[in-house]
Amino acid sequence: MADDHLPIVETHKSTRSLRWCSEADTDAFARALAAAPQLRDAFIALHGDLGAGKTTFVRHLLRALGIAGRIKSPTYAVVEPHEAPDGLQIFHFDFYRFADPREWDDAGFRDIFAGPGLKLAEWPDNAAGRTPVADLAIKIEAMTDDTRSVTLIANTPRGSDLLARIAA
Repeated sequence: MADDHLPIVETHKSTRSLRWCSEADTDAFARALAAAPQLRDAFIALHGDLGAGKTTFVRHLLRALGIAGRIKSPTYAVVEPHEAPDGLQIFHFDFYRFADPREWDDAGFRDIFAGPGLKLAEWPDNAAGRTPVADLAIKIEAMTDDTRSVTLIANTPRGSDLLARIAA
């Protein structure tokens, strides 16, 4: 029977929990992540409620990668492209308002995710089935004491390398 021998799928999930007590902690984490060479072609999914700090984290990460000037939230544009001084292409997605799957193809998102560069996606569940598996998922939760509980989940070998690098 064909179902007797299901394929074994190797998983690379590993997790780490952090607490960001201030925006300085967010910035320090972003700088550590920016220093990791594995970040260059990574896909990072950002999870959390409205106001949890996803966009704030992205702004710190983009600054750490050398992006100057105003960093806009892509809530209405869906994607904001950036180029770091070293030539790294960065795509910041916000799928909060994403509702039409045709938009995925029409906007060329398939090509962006298939190509080189760092991809950061807020509200990735709204584009489920279209995005690849995130190398690293970051879940940010605002706590009642104004700190942030952060869970990092590595889903791929690249994600595991990133997690090891920032844990060092």
